[in-house]
Amino acid sequence: MEYDVIVVGSGAIGGSIAYELSTRNLNVCRVGETDRVNAASKAAGAMNGCFGEVTSGLLASDYGRLKLRMDRQAQDLWPTWAERLERSSGNTRPLFSAIGTQVLLNSAGMDEVDTVNYEAIEQTLKEYGEPFETIDLRTMGWLNPDHLVRPLRGLFIPNEHSVNSHLLLEKLDAALMAGGGTLKNENARRVLAEGEVVTGVELNSGELIWGKKVVVAAGVHSLDLLNEFDNLVKKIPPLFSGYGVSILVKLPDDLPLPDSVIRTPNRAFACGLHCVPRGDGILYLGATNILSERPKQQALVSDVQFLLDCAVDQLNLDLHNAEIISIQVGNRPIPADGFPLIGECGIDGLWLATGTYRDGLHQSPLLAGYIADCLTDVKSTDLDLSVFNPVRAPLTGLARESTVQETVKQMFATGYEYRWDIKPYWLPLLDKGLSSNYQQLIDDLHPSFTPPPELVAFSYLYESMRLRLSQYYKEWS
Repeated sequence: MEYDVIVVGSGAIGGSIAYELSTRNLNVCRVGETDRVNAASKAAGAMNGCFGEVTSGLLASDYGRLKLRMDRQAQDLWPTWAERLERSSGNTRPLFSAIGTQVLLNSAGMDEVDTVNYEAIEQTLKEYGEPFETIDLRTMGWLNPDHLVRPLRGLFIPNEHSVNSHLLLEKLDAALMAGGGTLKNENARRVLAEGEVVTGVELNSGELIWGKKVVVAAGVHSLDLLNEFDNLVKKIPPLFSGYGVSILVKLPDDLPLPDSVIRTPNRAFACGLHCVPRGDGILYLGATNILSERPKQQALVSDVQFLLDCAVDQLNLDLHNAEIISIQVGNRPIPADGFPLIGECGIDGLWLATGTYRDGLHQSPLLAGYIADCLTDVKSTDLDLSVFNPVRAPLTGLARESTVQETVKQMFATGYEYRWDIKPYWLPLLDKGLSSNYQQLIDDLHPSFTPPPELVAFSYLYESMRLRLSQYYKEWS
């Protein structure tokens, strides 16, 4: 048979798109293994982070501010989305696992990163008229950090919650099946096309699935499915893996779960330290973000140790007595310019919905509606994401002249969170050395195209990343 739409990807975005399309009377097939090994969605803390994710870098460009508007619109969709999934799936377990978010500025980071991003969050809340309140740190009963990394300031955002990511994925599977959709529990090998028109996908088993339209939402693996369309892929920002580790722990009986998300501002190329209650005494601890040459399936001991040390020191010393339930690994899809790949891409009927970095799960209801509107010629929102069309020249986020300085600051922030013991006279030397190396890397890559800071830092370490960036820049030079 031929499906109206094939959706490749079993994460939050792929699952949401497939479910939304199935509710619009389309014959939908979703392709992807449901165990979701090393998928970003399964390992996510699933914070409905809009304002809590704000950074000075995000606000530095029109594209970043568009991402913020997307996050804000997605935030409004979640209550209704949760109700729809409950009805469609028949699963009545509450999807929300925490109510509200506490953002803490503590002494574990550095002023030029943590304080700047904390103040960016506070200012953006005011600009949007979003309710929040300043926290009296003396009344926060759950926190019990090491005094060396005590919280300095705090604010509470009552409308930023979290969901149970594992339960969300279960409900998306069940809702699709209950609505008459087809679920293929197997990964795709490649997208098929004839004469610049998409025709379907081939599974790893060799089975062919035919469809009038194909939406690829397979996270960091998405462009791998288009390898046979080399001339097309060369003009799409390459995807890099933001490998991250999160840990589920069972709290001791004398330590209750917090009621809300507790997090720091984003720092050191990551989404800040955070903990998220999951119910039944289970607490989610996250998360790291390290760009790697290829997606990882297993956690490194160094990353697990770092995350646990940070959680115990900065959140609650009593976490020493918690039991580790599971160590999760996810791979975030990070495009070469840091902005998502959303839209039809060079082959009739072929759509991409990936590259969402840290925002994918939160934005999944919004992207599901947007893609479904595009595929059914419906205009239910004024949201225009055409600037994120996958076939594009690099978009500019942070200004080129600021990129080196920001990269150095984020690297220093990593050191401070690791509690490095650097003598003061070494800091100017390290700053000068890193700045010189990063500037040389940027200049060698291209005279005007500039990667975001995290790609500058890790491309310096990995030649394969520099090569992929260089090849992409060459296509648009």
